[in-house]
Amino acid sequence: MNLGRRSFLGQIGLNFGALAAGAMLGDEAAAARLKRSLPHFAPRAKRVIFLTQSGGPSQIELFDYKPQLQALAGTELPDSVRQGQRLTGMTKGKPQRILPPITKFHRHGQSGTLVGEWLPHIGAIADELCFVKSMVTDQINHAPAMTKFLTGHQLPGRPSFGCWASYGLGSENKNLPDYVVLISRMKRGSDQPLYDHYWGSGFLPSKHQGVKLRSAKDPVLYLNDPDGFPRELRREMLDGLAGMNRQHYKRTLDPEIETRIQQYEMAFRMQASIPELTDLSDEPESTFALYGPDARRPGSYAANCILARRLAERGVRFIQLFHPDWDHHSRLRSWCVSRCVDTDQPSAALILDLKRRGLLDDTLVIWGGEFGRGVAGQGKWDSPEAGRDHHPRCFTVWMAGAGIKRGFSYGATDDFSYNVVENPVHVRDLHATALHLLGIDHERFTHRYQGLDFKLTGVEQARVVTEIL
Repeated sequence: MNLGRRSFLGQIGLNFGALAAGAMLGDEAAAARLKRSLPHFAPRAKRVIFLTQSGGPSQIELFDYKPQLQALAGTELPDSVRQGQRLTGMTKGKPQRILPPITKFHRHGQSGTLVGEWLPHIGAIADELCFVKSMVTDQINHAPAMTKFLTGHQLPGRPSFGCWASYGLGSENKNLPDYVVLISRMKRGSDQPLYDHYWGSGFLPSKHQGVKLRSAKDPVLYLNDPDGFPRELRREMLDGLAGMNRQHYKRTLDPEIETRIQQYEMAFRMQASIPELTDLSDEPESTFALYGPDARRPGSYAANCILARRLAERGVRFIQLFHPDWDHHSRLRSWCVSRCVDTDQPSAALILDLKRRGLLDDTLVIWGGEFGRGVAGQGKWDSPEAGRDHHPRCFTVWMAGAGIKRGFSYGATDDFSYNVVENPVHVRDLHATALHLLGIDHERFTHRYQGLDFKLTGVEQARVVTEIL
């Protein structure tokens, strides 16, 4: 049979279209089956609040007590400890002279947990917390390390943890997004960028990406109608637009069209829910006293912690706070202290507030940054200007709430807070554990994309850290 060029190309196009449509329908069917099977078992946590400290808080000053370093001040870090580990370009080739901790540590509570003096409020609630002192990551620079910390992979393009939670479990509140992001409004300009892919949906449908609330008159851009525009007319417009979009979807089978329809509907509902959420005038004076002197400043970390509690009360699945500028390469005594002042009382207040409202039992709270700091002083080690460089081989996070042991410390580092010597916990283990608390088996929680089954925990071995549960 002799086919003309146009006929041949047309049939080829139809065949490829059918293949593509079949692939999309197959992926959608697989996604639907996955969601019907979730949660895999009874969850301990209904929601997550992730207090993300961007920049790398110093575990040496805050959580990992190493008093023996005082006797080694100014000496070179032994090669047997360093083991040829990678350094950043800022300290590579320079003497690695030990800077001992510049804070005092105090024991707190019945657990006797040691916490640095710059975090007195965290110390006061130490019996509510679980400190994981043996965290490990693979990346030594901020952007890839934070991307790994939040998405499980160092390169942008993967869904963040909050997106996976939204994709698998949705939310109890249909008038607010499943995943909400709050970024601290600093008193001074921040030197550290926070990239959108930290809360991006990657290859998941875009309806699962984090929705960023701003500390402004309009918390969500382009949400409100113009003055004098009737809500009933907006409803009619959305109904008509949804009808056209559904017709387009039937022709193209593009899943992003379904996402667009749902996003329009969510925006319509948020026109009422967001102003009610962000209006703190109904909070009693005792709330602001609990969260500290910065709690009344819109966009502060303290104010965002109050919003996090309000979001948790309303059933939002994943709430993520970002507080930047923990990157203390210099002026450790002032720079790190300032970030502690910003976050210490509000973080502790959030735990106490959730507990007194009966929410802590089913809310998982995670506090931590993308890596830790090294034991060698950056700059002149004995100068007030000294700081610490990035260090991925050990750092500390703390957790609280749903299913987490209280007043407990897990893992240990060597005498230099340089290498993990007991019970290492990789970032992917943290993800596996958090998913477990949400009732999800990380091995079975996948999304098919470009012919591969992707997981938050990746292809390397990950484990649920049952010892802290």
